[in-house]
Amino acid sequence: MTSDQLTQLMSAVTNLLAVLIWPGLILFLILRFRASISDFIGNLGEVNFKAAGVEATARRRQVEAAVALGAAVTKQSQQSTGQIADLSDVAGALNDAVPNARAQRRLEGSHVLWVDDRPDNNRYERQALEALGVRFTLSISTEDALERLHRQKFDLIISDMGRPPDQHAGYTLLDTLRGAGDRTPFVIYAGSRDPEHVKEAREHGALGCTNSAQELILLVTRALGAAAGH
Repeated sequence: MTSDQLTQLMSAVTNLLAVLIWPGLILFLILRFRASISDFIGNLGEVNFKAAGVEATARRRQVEAAVALGAAVTKQSQQSTGQIADLSDVAGALNDAVPNARAQRRLEGSHVLWVDDRPDNNRYERQALEALGVRFTLSISTEDALERLHRQKFDLIISDMGRPPDQHAGYTLLDTLRGAGDRTPFVIYAGSRDPEHVKEAREHGALGCTNSAQELILLVTRALGAAAGH
């Protein structure tokens, strides 16, 4: 290996470590200093730090997205297992979702319709995507969602599955749209990511079905990025 190749390899490793370290550090801080961290973020433009010999730079949007996604993952973990989540996967999820500045620019200004009769349950997931430049309109019923879609165009739709009295309201909305020729990308964020449910969702015309905050971020950012790239 030549000296130039070795230098390039070390640079690549350093960049990778920087990507993996800063979200973990920020998430550790947010979980322990939640009361004061909002003021810090509000005044943040850019922060530089060194950890384990690696220097990294995190901009405000990156920090906000990491904090919100970490909170969503932790909430889900506590609800399902009663334990604090292992946040090591969050860094990888964000890096996969928004790997570079070009991907970030594609997200900015995207407009998503989120249909859920309990929108507060998804506030951290929305905050993570909002930090990346995505705008949201909220709807709590299939009827309201269809009315909004009749009036304006959205770049993507996220829907839960059951909304009283319809336990398959997500499919009801999706089937109605596809039957009318509406091909807006559609993601179901519900209580399952079992292979049979993912297969069923895709057969109805959705991009996928998941109950994972990390996977939701990846599905949404990939869909919005692909749409913006055309």
